[in-house]
Amino acid sequence: MSKPPTLPEAEKEAKAEDRAAEAAAIRRRWITLGEMLAVIAVIISALTLWNSWTERSESSVAETKEADRASTRAATLVLVAAGADKHILTLKPASAAQSVQSQKIIFPTALGVAPVETTGEPRIEAAWFEDALKKARSKANQPDDSRGDERLPVVIASRFLVDGEQHEAVAIYDIGYTISGRLLGGHSLTLRGLSLVSRVTTGSAGTRLDARWAKLLPRSSP
Repeated sequence: MSKPPTLPEAEKEAKAEDRAAEAAAIRRRWITLGEMLAVIAVIISALTLWNSWTERSESSVAETKEADRASTRAATLVLVAAGADKHILTLKPASAAQSVQSQKIIFPTALGVAPVETTGEPRIEAAWFEDALKKARSKANQPDDSRGDERLPVVIASRFLVDGEQHEAVAIYDIGYTISGRLLGGHSLTLRGLSLVSRVTTGSAGTRLDARWAKLLPRSSP
């Protein structure tokens, strides 16, 4: 039968147990702190990944939107007049990325001029409508000599290419022109330029063209 520990020995054992308990508590605290740090590290990593994914997603959306805008701009045809010939307007796209393949120019019904089609050489010639325009101006009691630039609306339906893809555009344009001359020599038409009025659908083009013509050259009162 073992002897019960003496008082000093009991104190030593108690202190040893206290130190062991304290060491165990410290180890538990370290384990808990380590677990917390691990959790924090996981959260930080997740936030970093989320932020990175969000930035990539926003960048991708922005790039997609910009690509869509660029595609829309590329597929939007705006014609401008080039060249110095006073009887012919040579037409070209405002964007160098576009190539016009063919066009159909439609005149106001009141002129009685048949539509004109061009292929590979976009242009508007005064000879196509000069006589009819002079007659229309005469019926409307317009002066023989114009003051500044007069306007003749036309519909231009175009087929054009962008990066090898075919597109179509229908719009109303105003042809800028002047009429001048001498009594015996007659009056001649000089083409000045071209300006975009509005984009239209094929179905509404004729009606809107005639409405604009009536506004620009109203019939005179009897």
